[in-house]
Amino acid sequence: QVQFVESGGGLVQPGGSLRLSCTISGIIFGDHHLAWYRQAPGNQRELVAFITKAATTYYTESAKGRPSRFTIARDNAKSTVYLQMNSLKQEDTALYYCNLYPQNHANWGQGTQVVVSS
Repeated sequence: QVQFVESGGGLVQPGGSLRLSCTISGIIFGDHHLAWYRQAPGNQRELVAFITKAATTYYTESAKGRPSRFTIARDNAKSTVYLQMNSLKQEDTALYYCNLYPQNHANWGQGTQVVVSS
């Protein structure tokens, strides 16, 4: 059974940082592209970033910045994907999930809550 376990969220002030982690079981981790998604209250779930099997990365406009605000990474040995988030803004407040990409697995995890507030 495929399971996604997200962690690392919390309450942070604007401009702060968080590092999210997602450990995935039940798959051959290195065989899959992976992604982080988020869902803000009242909004649909949206893609934040994805990382390919070869560790090529892509970020949506909401995650970009100069320099890029978010960094996605993977550790195949630990079956874990990370999302380092810097320069957080109030609009980054959401429930963050990881999943396979581009075709998501049906078993979404519980997500990890990120609240950016002063």
